[in-house]
Amino acid sequence: MGSGKTTIGKKLANKLTIPFFDIDEEVVNDEGKDISTIFELDGEDYFREKEHKKLAQLINENEAFVISTGGGTPCFKNNMDLMNANGTTFYLKYSPEFLASRLKNALHKRPLLKNVTSSELNSFITSLLAEREFYYSKSHFTIEKINLKPDDFLTFFKTAL
Repeated sequence: MGSGKTTIGKKLANKLTIPFFDIDEEVVNDEGKDISTIFELDGEDYFREKEHKKLAQLINENEAFVISTGGGTPCFKNNMDLMNANGTTFYLKYSPEFLASRLKNALHKRPLLKNVTSSELNSFITSLLAEREFYYSKSHFTIEKINLKPDDFLTFFKTAL
């Protein structure tokens, strides 16, 4: 959350001339309501099921693409293993302080942050990252560079080959 996955994903897909998908946007389009409303009306479990089904559908229907997942996507429904088995995964790893600085003005827009105050944000992110690190660390590559460019990802691809 707040790492810039969508922004860099769009740029990378454009550079590779392949489709880009944002899993949250895909679920929103399918459901006809925003993520906050889905969480509020249907619950997180419902959202995670829809998210998993959409991920599997995108993998089955596309040969090559870039996808930006939500921060929780890798942590549910065996999604991390599914992504690793069908593509190359990247973990954009940043400090809680950096993420908090990017998220402080978006508290009301993020379902997981709706009850978090600005003063609690850093500790909340620290706790959330600790819970999710197990899944994130399964990524093929971990990138800890701020101001990423598509060529940074291409460099990782080349070194992996």
